[in-house]
Amino acid sequence: MSLARNRVALYPGTFDPITNGHIDLVARASTLFERVVVGVAESPGKGPALPLDERVTLARTALAGFANIEVRGFHSLLAHFVHEVGAGVLLRGLRAVSDFEYEFQLASMNRHLIPDVETLFLTPAEQHSFISSSLVREVARLGGDVSGFVHPAVAQALSTRWKRS
Repeated sequence: MSLARNRVALYPGTFDPITNGHIDLVARASTLFERVVVGVAESPGKGPALPLDERVTLARTALAGFANIEVRGFHSLLAHFVHEVGAGVLLRGLRAVSDFEYEFQLASMNRHLIPDVETLFLTPAEQHSFISSSLVREVARLGGDVSGFVHPAVAQALSTRWKRS
């Protein structure tokens, strides 16, 4: 792996929606790498609540304060996308031990598919460790206040998505 590729990290996910936990990981990564690409996966199999273009826009809004962050949507195999953006490192977040088994499987598959790319696990700050996109979606869907877990633009988008009449 070239030294230049080590300076670029890819943080892939569906970001449905992007949360303060995701933002915390990006903030940490932004100090470790020259450039961090946040790759918003289309993931139609997961049935995202928000369309890809809206998730990309919300991620760009939430991450606007970081000079070395780029947000891009993708619909290809991650192994292809990582080479497209020139990354040498995949970033993954671990909130709890329960995340580890799934993330370990992903890292092993990625090591097989893209052996020249390393996976780096980061943990969010404790105040964000319980936040997940699925929990945020559920709270928003049921009319709860998610403003403490997401950027204001994301909270507004979720409120609009599940507007109660």
